[in-house]
Amino acid sequence: MSLQLLEKKGENRTSNQKTTNSLAYEEYEITANHLRERTKHRPRVAIICGSGLGGLANTLDEADVLEYESIPNFPVSTVFGHAGRLVFGLIGAVPVVCMQGRFHSYEGYPLWKITFPIRIFKLLGVDTLIVTNAAGGLNPSYAVGDIMLIKDHINFAGFAGVNPLCGVNDERWGPRFPPMSNAYDKKLRKIAKEVAEEQGYGDYFKEGVYAMVGGPNFETSAEARMLRAVGSDAVGMSTVSEVIVARHCGMHVLGMSLISNLVVQDEHSDETANHHEVLAIGLQRAKDLQNLVSGIVDKITA
Repeated sequence: MSLQLLEKKGENRTSNQKTTNSLAYEEYEITANHLRERTKHRPRVAIICGSGLGGLANTLDEADVLEYESIPNFPVSTVFGHAGRLVFGLIGAVPVVCMQGRFHSYEGYPLWKITFPIRIFKLLGVDTLIVTNAAGGLNPSYAVGDIMLIKDHINFAGFAGVNPLCGVNDERWGPRFPPMSNAYDKKLRKIAKEVAEEQGYGDYFKEGVYAMVGGPNFETSAEARMLRAVGSDAVGMSTVSEVIVARHCGMHVLGMSLISNLVVQDEHSDETANHHEVLAIGLQRAKDLQNLVSGIVDKITA
């Protein structure tokens, strides 16, 4: 095969990777400009609301609400309990943007599409990302309704090469090999602990490791025991890809999980996990989490 043909094949492969693994940088700019034209707010903090936790966005002052389906290039959430709206507004005097509903690989979206909003937030000027989720508790000391501050994660999909940064790297977003050893910002975690203590949440405020699995099925008992054995305190089907892209973009990240169910680790148990239970616990603890996030935002932007 001639050198010219080999070079041509390489060019085609690179072009295909750009098409397959992401949109062009300019497409992200189109979406960001669309949003700038529809809100006066210029957010410093972005908040992703997990299952049952979208009520936080309803508390924003001077809110501008945009349906996902009205935003160019934006995916649409298909999960019950995720409203599918982008809400710009104020927490106190701090401009923020909230995602009422996120996206998951089990909905059929590729990871670059799931994390598309993160890069939009970067273009809008966001420097801090707060991610929340509903998760199953693996640590035997956890109870339903606990809030777990995420100190680290285990990306099981990443072990198989499923990563939102796969493909051609655009240096305008970040480096080819970003470190993840401090994925969850130590200073932000310290602030979160202080706020939790001040608000009287110390009894059910934990800190642990979040494991991401693909879903949409809940884990088998054997899988749950394996997750616990390797150091996972809670397990869910989201968050990690968003965190990876945020860190790639240079954002500071804080993550919290609401323990919405206890994962069954015994095959002889008659207990089962279900999504309605997740949403119910989210509603019960929603006010506490809203107060916690609001207090954190006040402190990190002071």
